[in-house]
Amino acid sequence: MNYQKLDAGLAAALEEGDDKDAASLTVFIHTDRVPDGEALRLLKDIGVSPGDAQIFTATVSPRMIAELSEQPWVRSIKLSRRLDALKR
Repeated sequence: MNYQKLDAGLAAALEEGDDKDAASLTVFIHTDRVPDGEALRLLKDIGVSPGDAQIFTATVSPRMIAELSEQPWVRSIKLSRRLDALKR
């Protein structure tokens, strides 16, 4: 796993998780370019509908994060956090 591509929150979440195959982490995948070829196939395999974008959202397993982090076309992977509405 290339930890240089992971943000701190995602690295911490990976340390806490027990099941490496459960798709339990929602992440933003930032790429260097619009995916094509093998990159496009991998994104489709994890349920992403790529278009002409370079940032994708997916819910993936820790094992898939490890695989994505090793791809040369992935710039970074960041943990998505749920935002709570302001309470008034």
